[in-house]
Amino acid sequence: MAKKQTAGRDNLGEFAPKFAELNDDVLFGQVWSREEELSPKLRSIVTVSVLMTAGNFEQLEHHLAFAKSNGVTKEEIAEIITHAAFYMGWPKAWSAFNRAKEIWK
Repeated sequence: MAKKQTAGRDNLGEFAPKFAELNDDVLFGQVWSREEELSPKLRSIVTVSVLMTAGNFEQLEHHLAFAKSNGVTKEEIAEIITHAAFYMGWPKAWSAFNRAKEIWK
């Protein structure tokens, strides 16, 4: 079972308490905890892929580190980014690689 997420409350709890609650309790509490449906590793791969494609690099950095902690290897992330580059665009792949290199060094 995944560790209880508090990032929403820690970062936005006073400013946007409902958003923080949904982030921590629904997204990470209910969705990410559905490990019988998708493993945390596979969920991380899907999340990283979606964030790269959308160009959401601020969130990508956190999720790359989370993917590493969920068992995604350096070789796997390199292959994921290489494969996705042809669908999401070369510049986004470069941006993703620059972040991944820091996390897997």
